[in-house]
Amino acid sequence: MSNHQRLDDGMRWRIVGRLEASQSQVQICREFNLTPSVVCNLWKQFLDTGSIGRKPGQGRPRATTATEDRYLSTIARRNRGATASQLSRDLYAATGTRVSRVTVSKRLHETGLFTRRPAVCVPLTSTNRRVRLAWCREHRDWSINQWATVLFTDESRFSLNTDSRRTFIWREPGTHYLPSNVCEIDHYGGGGLMVWAGIVLDGRTPLHVFERGTVTGVRYRNEILEPYVRLFRGAVGLELILMDDNARPHRALLVDEFLESEDIRRMDWPARSPDLNPIEHVWDALGRAVTTRTPSLQGPSRK
Repeated sequence: MSNHQRLDDGMRWRIVGRLEASQSQVQICREFNLTPSVVCNLWKQFLDTGSIGRKPGQGRPRATTATEDRYLSTIARRNRGATASQLSRDLYAATGTRVSRVTVSKRLHETGLFTRRPAVCVPLTSTNRRVRLAWCREHRDWSINQWATVLFTDESRFSLNTDSRRTFIWREPGTHYLPSNVCEIDHYGGGGLMVWAGIVLDGRTPLHVFERGTVTGVRYRNEILEPYVRLFRGAVGLELILMDDNARPHRALLVDEFLESEDIRRMDWPARSPDLNPIEHVWDALGRAVTTRTPSLQGPSRK
């Protein structure tokens, strides 16, 4: 598309008006960031025809009609995961018009549709949604001082093996299988670590790394509540509120008994709501750091 075609009628008349006022074409090109040929052709068209509009039939014919453009926009909104190639085939099947995927993308861009990664969330039932909304409404007016008493905690698993499908290396042609160019991946979970941490408004707990094995209620009490949460409650005071999710180890009877014996209050937490926990930002940052790390020859460190 030329610069001339991108000019609207208002700008064209402004350019013509300045030319009639004896302003030089060089000055106009600089002011409007146009090429000399655009200004020259516009001025010549005005002198010859008295008009600044595009001539009928000027330019390459549009590959799709307005109806076909609306059809593309409609089916893209109905099936937002469809590729441009799929939409091109759908258009051909419906109208007989064959266009490239590039043309499809351009038509969708004109209607405000662009390819982006979708937001991701866990599946939610109507009950989940209702409980989450009620929790948010209950806590939306909390002050900073109230939130400062909440210890947000969570576990997360990290793989120490890099995903080879997202990794690129520099190598010479013909050296695909040299040992230095091969990434070792254990598809049976090798190299993974389960960690736990807690954060408050102005502090954090140490990062705890679980040794191999399943995290049970006993381990949660012995490895987390006793050495970390109880000490935090002693430092913060009786106003401390523990936030942990509804994982089975967290809701074990012996865990409830321990919290009650230590006078540690627990925040009611809606099911399937990891996105409401601010510690997820910590896991995201830690995950990025793990992904971009340079592994040592001695193997991963747990410190």
